[in-house]
Amino acid sequence: MTVYKETLAFTTPHVEGDDDIGEIQTIVGFHIRLAHGAAHRHFMQTFSHLDLTQKQVTVLWLVDDHPDIAQTGLSKRMRMDRATTMAIVKRLEKRGCVKRTKSKTDGRKLALNLTAAGRKALRTAKRAIREHERWLKARFTEKETRQLIELLTRIHE
Repeated sequence: MTVYKETLAFTTPHVEGDDDIGEIQTIVGFHIRLAHGAAHRHFMQTFSHLDLTQKQVTVLWLVDDHPDIAQTGLSKRMRMDRATTMAIVKRLEKRGCVKRTKSKTDGRKLALNLTAAGRKALRTAKRAIREHERWLKARFTEKETRQLIELLTRIHE
């Protein structure tokens, strides 16, 4: 039996003639979904060579910014449940990017740190992120970018 796996896109790119959408034009959530889809498509294109997900890059970045961070601290900063965070950490550990050691300040906790491979992966990812950010920010002035971040923060806080 052959199983076919459907590839789903978050959204499809804008094409001429698709802008007559009627009343849905005023729905904020619709525009957030379209913006997320466009940003995600570009992110995936920019990161396709890295074999890293957005969440994995976020973990690498946070561990780099907060050496010896515990998984619970990582979960809180990522606003994700501990089980999901643990799964991401395990994948990164298996790839040799992250190591867990006993915490120096609390023997009950494990501290996370990057390995040399993790630092290298993060450097590469940061270059791709800068490219992706240039693409996003090219649509706005610096003031509009600051305002956009402020407005989006209101939604997710």
